Amino acid sequence: MDRHIPFETLHNFRDLGGYPTGTGHRVRPGLLFRTDSLGKLKPDSPDWDRFLTLGIRTVIDLRHPWEAESRGRIPEHDSFTYQNLSIEHRPYNQAALTPDVDPGPYLSARFMEVAEDGTKEIATALELVAESPDPLVFHCASGKDRTGQLAALILGLLGVPDEVIIEDFTLTELATPALLADWRARNEGRSPTWPAFARAPESVMRLFLAALRARYGSLEAYVTEALGMNAEALTTTLRTNLLEPTPTTWPELTYRKAEPQDAPLLVRLRDTAALWQLARGIRQWQPGEKTEAHFVDRMHEGEVWLTYAAGTPTGAFELWWDDQAAWGPRPADAGYIHRLMTTPHTSPPGTGRKMLAQAESRITATGRPYARLDCLASNPRLRTYYESAGYEVVGEQRSKTEGSGSPYAVTLLEKRLA
Repeated sequence: MDRHIPFETLHNFRDLGGYPTGTGHRVRPGLLFRTDSLGKLKPDSPDWDRFLTLGIRTVIDLRHPWEAESRGRIPEHDSFTYQNLSIEHRPYNQAALTPDVDPGPYLSARFMEVAEDGTKEIATALELVAESPDPLVFHCASGKDRTGQLAALILGLLGVPDEVIIEDFTLTELATPALLADWRARNEGRSPTWPAFARAPESVMRLFLAALRARYGSLEAYVTEALGMNAEALTTTLRTNLLEPTPTTWPELTYRKAEPQDAPLLVRLRDTAALWQLARGIRQWQPGEKTEAHFVDRMHEGEVWLTYAAGTPTGAFELWWDDQAAWGPRPADAGYIHRLMTTPHTSPPGTGRKMLAQAESRITATGRPYARLDCLASNPRLRTYYESAGYEVVGEQRSKTEGSGSPYAVTLLEKRLA
């Protein structure tokens, strides 16, 4: 479910595997990793042992040499080679920026500087990635900007759609609290003056990709004109070594009722789904809106269910027995389905529809004849999804509120259960 591989000292270590292309392929899992600084690893520690089990054979450090010297580099080991390729030639201090600096335009402009200053190092990094038959990892300090820029170039050349590249960039948001805590620990408990420090809003990557294409026409043209590489040969090698066919068979889904100790998992699942939405311009959920307490409350007042495939979480949903905020006072004739969410790119196809059926079976078991739900009135794509599952639009609530913001309009949908 979670792209972040758990470490004690590393907060942004992720597998780029599983992302889809437009050709019926996906990035092969277990071959390409991105992370924050590997200089935090120490030999003879659980983190070190966990890192070595990944079978990584090449480490690319995108930091400045002075960063590697002052903050430490990954310990040497016979199992991998180490390359320091500093792609950023004009260093800047994000933590010291003033609150009025908009991260989208500011960071995308820095990314363009890197794209044009660091051509030699970027070309070498792409060659290493293309030619490596074994697992490889690249990193900078936080695993966000320099790392995110190289990840975007690789994924784009592999044929991964822009919205997925943007989504991958924003997943650093899940690591932001830990990255901030590390910064404060290194700086006597102070906080950065820039509120956007360690954040990864989707506007940064969206603006960078647009700027790169505006200047060069395409990622391939950038590779040819700025990097001086054979873009066709590079793309062919990358796709041959890093892509695999999308699976045609998937494990069966299983379900279990969530318990209070599952609340952190549910928060992370929802925040991941929120980032998926934002990368596609859907302003329905925001990361951090729902806390662990929310999900524990829903367990006490209704039901929360987790979905698994081969033991891995792939989705969740809430089931309420009353929903006056959207539907007003009603007799006890329905169950109300909320926060239907699946893991992006890793849940089996049709997981959402199967979770709906599971929720409907729970409602039927209570003797209630209706399943009801609502969706944001400005999200016609989601409305169409529910209608295709047998739900009918029965009204609109123009001023729904959950006590956490301004009222908003929702479309009300209902399904008569057999």
